[in-house]
Amino acid sequence: MRDREILLAVTGGVAAYKAAALASSLVQHGAKVTAILTAGAEKFIGAPTFAALTGRRVVRDLFDEGEPLGAHITLARQAEVLCIAPATANILAKLAHGLADDLLSTLYLSFTGPVLIAPAMNCEMWEKPSVQRNVAQLKEDGCQFVGPEAGWLSCREKGPGRMSSPEAIFARLEEVCKGLPEGE
Repeated sequence: MRDREILLAVTGGVAAYKAAALASSLVQHGAKVTAILTAGAEKFIGAPTFAALTGRRVVRDLFDEGEPLGAHITLARQAEVLCIAPATANILAKLAHGLADDLLSTLYLSFTGPVLIAPAMNCEMWEKPSVQRNVAQLKEDGCQFVGPEAGWLSCREKGPGRMSSPEAIFARLEEVCKGLPEGE
């Protein structure tokens, strides 16, 4: 993980708190992490948390004034891996259908490296045929997935949809990074 450029995109869900633990672990293992927070993510966890954990500013807006080429272009060119954790049903649909109406969905279309997605949502949502079609499409497009797991969900039910642990996501990111050329 040392010196690997990782984009950690956090979408709106209760599991966003786990992304903070993932960011911390990545940095402790030498990765260079840039966090992207969607508007929904900021309803659950704040940018200052990720800025403190990564030592980098958090990017939240497609039209960030600090990025004259566009944040989606600059970040896509800088990163080696894009990890979306948690990934909501909404972002899965946007990515599967090529929609680009915010920083993350636009960045995804600009990014050419490996993408690791860690879904998190209510069990009924996860099992919905439309969500499963979107997951199948993203897998066909080359995205890799970790989870979701079955377990206790914030909706007070047990079932599939729980985001994988930060440790499991970290382990998958390690595998992805091992497949990258050195010095990229």
